[in-house]
Amino acid sequence: MNSKMGIEKEKMKSKVISAIEENRNLIFDIGRKIYQNPELGYKEFETTKLVKEFFKNELNLNVVDNIAYTGCKAQINEDKSGPKIAVLGELDGIVCNGHQDALDSGASHTCGHNIQIAGMLAVAIGLIKSDVYKELDGKIDFIATPAEEFVELDYRNKLKEKGIIKYFGGKQELIRNGTFDDVDISIMFHVLDTGDKKVLVGPVSNGFIGKDVRFIGREAHAGNAQHKGVNALNAALLAMNNINAQKETFLDSDKVRIHPIITKGGDIVNVVPADVRMESYTRARTVQAMIDANEKVNRSLIAGAMAVGANIEIKELPGYLPMLKHQNMEVILFKNLLSLGIPQDDIIQGGDFTGSFDLGDVSHIMPTLHPMFGGIRGELHSKEYCIVDEEYLYLEPAKALALTIIDLLFDNAKEAKNILKDFVPAMTKEEYLSFMDSNDKIIKKEFLDK
Repeated sequence: MNSKMGIEKEKMKSKVISAIEENRNLIFDIGRKIYQNPELGYKEFETTKLVKEFFKNELNLNVVDNIAYTGCKAQINEDKSGPKIAVLGELDGIVCNGHQDALDSGASHTCGHNIQIAGMLAVAIGLIKSDVYKELDGKIDFIATPAEEFVELDYRNKLKEKGIIKYFGGKQELIRNGTFDDVDISIMFHVLDTGDKKVLVGPVSNGFIGKDVRFIGREAHAGNAQHKGVNALNAALLAMNNINAQKETFLDSDKVRIHPIITKGGDIVNVVPADVRMESYTRARTVQAMIDANEKVNRSLIAGAMAVGANIEIKELPGYLPMLKHQNMEVILFKNLLSLGIPQDDIIQGGDFTGSFDLGDVSHIMPTLHPMFGGIRGELHSKEYCIVDEEYLYLEPAKALALTIIDLLFDNAKEAKNILKDFVPAMTKEEYLSFMDSNDKIIKKEFLDK
C-alpha cells in the first residue's frame, strides 16, 4: 500500500472512531435498556424489537426480522461486488437467580450479550454516520442472533416439534436457513473477566453434544411395596457414577467435560420414582473427541438403567462445534488494538476455553474473529458478574471491530480477499448439516419387565 492510500485509510479510521464517540450516549442507552430486560433464547421478542427500531430510527436501515424465529438483520453496501462481512451480536440472556439484577424469573444478562448488541450497533453507527462505509469495497451485514445459550431444552424441543426451529442454537439455525450463505467472514466479540488485562485475542474452545435423558421405572408405594417398584432415580444415580468412572479414560489434551444434572427426580416422596429426567453436555476440544467421549457417556447411561431394570430414552441433541482460530484475522485485529492505545502487555494472546460458543459452528465454515474484552468482574453466568468499566466495554470493542472491517474491505478488499483465498473450511455447509443431523437422534433401551 502506498503512503497516500495509507493516509486515506487512517483518515477513514479516525472518522469512524469519532462517530462512535460522538454517539456514546446512544450506545450506552441501548446497552443498558437491553441489560434491564433480559430474555432467554428464542424468546427475545422485545429485544429484537429494540434492535429493529434502532436500525430503522437511528440508522435508517431496512430490516429483515424473525430470521430464526427471533432475531433480525440489516445490510449496507449491497450494491458492492466485494466480499461480505457479518458483524454479529447475541440477543439472549441466561438464568442466574442469585444475581442482584436478575428478574423474578431468574433471567439476567450475566452473559454480557447486551454489551455485544450495543457493540454491534456501535460498529454500524461508526461506519454509517461517518459515511466511511461508502468507501469500502465490500458488503456488511449486522445480524442480531438469537439463542446462543443452550438452555431450556424442553421449550426448544416444543418449537422443534412444531417445525419452528430444527436446531437449538441460533447460529445453527442461521446456517441451516441460509442467512450465512452469502457471508464470507463473520466477526463479533465477547466479554470476560480478564483481570488486570484489557483484551484476549485468539481464543479456542470446546464443542459439545447435548443430551436429554429419561429413565423410566415402575411406581410403587415407597414404604410398603418398594420391592414391586423399579427405581428410576437409582438408575440415574448409577449412570452418573458410571460417567465419573469414565473420566480417567479421557486424554488430557481432549479437555473432555461432562456435567449432567437431574431436572426431575420423581413425583412425590412416597412413590418409587418412575420418571426421572436428566440433561447433560459432552464437551471436548475436537469433533472426534466429542464423538468418542459421547459413546462412553451413552454406555454409562444405559448401564445405569440396565442395572436396576429400568428403561432409558436418550435424545441426542446437536450442540456446538469447537471454536477454530483464524490467525490472519487475529493479526489485523491485534494491530488495531495497539492503534487504539491498548498496550501490548495488556493483550492476552491465545485463550483456552473448555466452555462452548455457537460461533464455533460458523468458524468451521468461514473465517471468524471472536476477541474477549475485559471490563467486567466475576465469572460469566454467576451472581458475582458485574460491569466495572462501562465506558471501555461499550466503545472500545466496537472501535476495534470497525477498524478491522476497514482493513479488510479497503483497497478493493485486498486483505479480505487474501484471507479468503487461503482459507480452507473445516466443513462445507452440506457436511456441517450432515454432521448435525447425525447427532440428532433418539436411543431407546428397554430393560423393564413387561
